Amino acid sequence: MKIGLIDVDGHNFPNLALMRISAYHKEKGDDVEWWWSDFIHYDIVYMSKIFSGTYSPDIPEPLNADRVIKGGTGYAIQTIDGKETFDKSKDIDLPKEIERMFPDYSIYPQFDFAVSMTSRGCPRGCAFCHVAAKEGRSSVKVANVSDFWNGQKEIRVLDPNITACREKRELMGQYKETGAQIVFTQGLDIRLINDADIADINEMRVKNIHFAWDNPADNLEEKFRQYTKLARHKPHGRFGTVYVLTNYNSTMKENLYRIYALRDMGYDPYVMVYDKPNAPREIRRLQRWRNSPMIFRSCPKFEDYK
Repeated sequence: MKIGLIDVDGHNFPNLALMRISAYHKEKGDDVEWWWSDFIHYDIVYMSKIFSGTYSPDIPEPLNADRVIKGGTGYAIQTIDGKETFDKSKDIDLPKEIERMFPDYSIYPQFDFAVSMTSRGCPRGCAFCHVAAKEGRSSVKVANVSDFWNGQKEIRVLDPNITACREKRELMGQYKETGAQIVFTQGLDIRLINDADIADINEMRVKNIHFAWDNPADNLEEKFRQYTKLARHKPHGRFGTVYVLTNYNSTMKENLYRIYALRDMGYDPYVMVYDKPNAPREIRRLQRWRNSPMIFRSCPKFEDYK
């Protein structure tokens, strides 16, 4: 069979589902390629997207395929009154025989790192996040690092809340044993991190680490300070990047408080804007000021940013 793949989000980051689909069909002897022409017949075309239509608009289905299969979180998200909601009934899980496949990294030759998702689920259930609705309110181990990694020098960890996983000691140990550079791309839950977690992180070759301070009502300063007392790694000279959610039940005063507090503690705050296309101009200015390193260094206070 001839199989076509479409990464609706673009090719800015490897799509794990498409890599597994590719591996599955290649193992069966099928011809797999990126869909690229209306003049070539395909037996099946897979379309996958992670993000909602707000950030990743869908594209027309190919007409030159016997079958088109669309899947991914992005197809299960709808926006109602400016708020995103996740419809579990529209979420299509990969068949088990595909889910078990080792990713076919060859379809993304521009990236030289591995991606891993060794646990799924999150107990938080934040209204702005779809993980709990999609994967459940419990973080559970679903795979080993070896299911994704075959010697790459870098691993980008996609687990939504590995710090809430009961098997986190085992998983952290597996990441340490690889000797690879580790990038925690998702916001590690600073509220759950304990001394043992920090000790595990200290023993890894951490290239970058991300946390989150989404809700200004949560006073997390002491937890962030606790981490700085024990942490050894300072990627780019800071203790890590901290996502700061804005335009979602927060005032500008609360946004700036988190940004300034994190900077003073030795972190890199990174402004995330909910519903960015419809966000107020001042919020977009805040993101541009903070997320541009040159501007942020030359203009330490947003009040002075023109």
